[in-house]
Amino acid sequence: MSERVQVMRGWEWARPVRPVRREVLSVTPQLEEGRPPLLFVPGFGHGAWAYAENWLGHTAARGFSAHAVSLRGHGGSDPAPEATLRAYAHDVVQVAAGLPSRAVLVGHGAGALVVAHALARYPARAAVLVAPVLGGWATFGAALRRNPFGTLPAVFGGGLRLSRRQLFSRELPDADARRHTARLGRAARRAQWQLLTGADPEPAVGSPPVLVLGSPDDRVVPASALTRAARRYGSAPLLFPGMGHDLMLDARWREPIDAILDWLVKNPGRGG
Repeated sequence: MSERVQVMRGWEWARPVRPVRREVLSVTPQLEEGRPPLLFVPGFGHGAWAYAENWLGHTAARGFSAHAVSLRGHGGSDPAPEATLRAYAHDVVQVAAGLPSRAVLVGHGAGALVVAHALARYPARAAVLVAPVLGGWATFGAALRRNPFGTLPAVFGGGLRLSRRQLFSRELPDADARRHTARLGRAARRAQWQLLTGADPEPAVGSPPVLVLGSPDDRVVPASALTRAARRYGSAPLLFPGMGHDLMLDARWREPIDAILDWLVKNPGRGG
């Protein structure tokens, strides 16, 4: 007889996460094919709009139900100036649990770290980490070297600042880049600090397959960080040269989302 093991986190019920109204944008396919839903999680400063621009509609056109959540304090969700990574992960778990079947979690940038934390609490069908910023002192050091003027304010409670050159390739028209950067907000200061200095996430529930992808030309996440992230999950990163950090908004946005969906379709038990 197998023994069921339940992990008790006393501090989670003793100090529950404050409920908020969360923005969720969804696009569903015209024909339901029995495929798992995808829940897209944006990085810090981004909202669900970052996926609604291109990836949600494209995902639905390929037969997957597509949903994007704005973490508390982002997009159209309720303000949350004191939010933590735990609160962000709670948002993801709550939205995923409300979907009709087990979802594939897709996190971008710091949203990939949020997904990694959520995986310890939600039995995802699979996970995809896009240009992942997985936190810790190595991330802090890399951020200081690559973007000192944008990183230092976050250490003292200010917002992380990223430039057009860091987020997008030169292929993206300037008008589009300005439009996207104008919509960027900021994460809560506690969550930013935890991103830079926090501990690794707990192991994922059920050991779901995890795909890591990004660009070797990303000016936020170095290629070495993509390799480390993929090794953590027993794989190698899928790379898209010539793209910026915001793969879902860049000029060649179709390439990474098609690769994600192809991975889900072609691997038995992952998306078919």
